[in-house]
Amino acid sequence: MSLHVVATPLGHPEDITLRAIKCLKNSDVIIGEEPKVTRRFLKSIEVPLDKILLSLNEHSSQKDLLELLELCKKQNVALISDCGTPGFCDPGADLIRLCRQHNIPITSLPGPSSLMLLLSMSSRPLKSFYFAGFLPRKTSERQKTLQKLSTLKEPIVLMDTPYRLHKLLDELSVFKNRSFLIGLQMTQPDETYIE
Repeated sequence: MSLHVVATPLGHPEDITLRAIKCLKNSDVIIGEEPKVTRRFLKSIEVPLDKILLSLNEHSSQKDLLELLELCKKQNVALISDCGTPGFCDPGADLIRLCRQHNIPITSLPGPSSLMLLLSMSSRPLKSFYFAGFLPRKTSERQKTLQKLSTLKEPIVLMDTPYRLHKLLDELSVFKNRSFLIGLQMTQPDETYIE
């Protein structure tokens, strides 16, 4: 019957909207990235775990997507990510595309966004920027991408996982005479911004 794209907190659990909580409580099916993370999050905001809980992540197949699409045709489905806005740098975009192709109503419940949070913490005025997202995992592809990005003049936004942070910091040497803003553990008690 419908798909609701629901933004979830980046770290601090109180950053969820009242509308998002209501939607999750009223949904028949909730699709998250990782089952353990989804259950822990729903429990923290007192959403009953008696709903159908399914996964959509980088390991999901086309068959999995088609099964989720069929559920969206028959039930009220909420799509969440482990943190932030679904469809932004995660496979939620594939389900959204399929629903749109099949004329399934889609609503967005906006909220936390790691991109907007980082941009808001910049001490420089940003009139434009280039969003490069996550870099490739393979070292040779990463270096090639970073070399290409180093030719751009506007601010560049990169995302990466915490366990690759040291590698990324070393790789940023291709950017000559550029300043950086790095956000870590955003919205959590130990959040850190380095500029």
